[in-house]
Amino acid sequence: MMSEFKPILAIVIPCFNEELCLNTTIDRLLEILHDLSAKNKISEKSYLYLVDDGSTDKTWEIISGYHEQNPAVKGAKFIRNFGNQKALIAGYEGVRDIGCDCAVSIDADLQQDEFSIETFVDKFRDGADIVSGIRNSRDTDTLFKKTTAVMFYKLMYILGAKIPMNHSDFRLVSKRALDIMEMYPEKYLFLRGFFNDVGLKTAYVHFDVKPRMAGESKFNLVKLMGLALNGITSFSVVPLRIVSVLGFIMAFVSFVIGAETVFEKIFFHNTPNGWATNIILLCFFGGIQICCLGIIGEYVGQVYREVKARPRYIKETELK
Repeated sequence: MMSEFKPILAIVIPCFNEELCLNTTIDRLLEILHDLSAKNKISEKSYLYLVDDGSTDKTWEIISGYHEQNPAVKGAKFIRNFGNQKALIAGYEGVRDIGCDCAVSIDADLQQDEFSIETFVDKFRDGADIVSGIRNSRDTDTLFKKTTAVMFYKLMYILGAKIPMNHSDFRLVSKRALDIMEMYPEKYLFLRGFFNDVGLKTAYVHFDVKPRMAGESKFNLVKLMGLALNGITSFSVVPLRIVSVLGFIMAFVSFVIGAETVFEKIFFHNTPNGWATNIILLCFFGGIQICCLGIIGEYVGQVYREVKARPRYIKETELK
């Protein structure tokens, strides 16, 4: 353990319309930094970096107000809403440019246990480049969200992305990991997959999720589905291979049905019965074809977005 090493810790907080809870969040995280510094676990130069993802409320006013009073509160404001993952990436890139030894990302509503940050830092000081937060349970989620989350993680595992169950964006990453992230130019980088796949020494911290202190979650079903599709198309080509296998199976079944029809026509001189069966098969395989086209379309869309090479985000202003 590097007992004399006091890393500069940056805490990255993506924010979108969080005026109801942001004052409490900033105060509590500043206390965490102060306590860790008093224990000589982090440098007194550690700071918060808040990313305003195009909020329409007073989120940026609160961030600016804290920055004027305390230089340990830094941040950036997007010109519009680009999404949670883009805000996280902007936070990581922002603290890398400012300077830090490690960065912890945490949600602005502090549903994730902020007191686990000390354990994250301990594991980093023990040599881990990535410390991933794992939820102990999903008791705070609805039944639908629990079910879809389990399905997503199991599907990702089957497709080859070995992401731990109940993995979250509550994590610590080292400066080395941030430097490697700079080498990945993907515009739709799937962070949970990237940090799990990069190959650096990884440790895990389990934490309990608390009820949201104020406001409502900004992650709705559409955004969660988009995140899941981005993860699948970014880290696996298995769905495309499944499409190829289904194509061969459908061609083989079609050949067998066609051969049977010709055989009965030639040798028995009659039209085979089973038109209802044929219609059912036609609808079934037609549905599979449409589904396969949809899967291919997702990959084509992913390539299309990457080829355009538009910026991940645009900052309106930044406070350093």
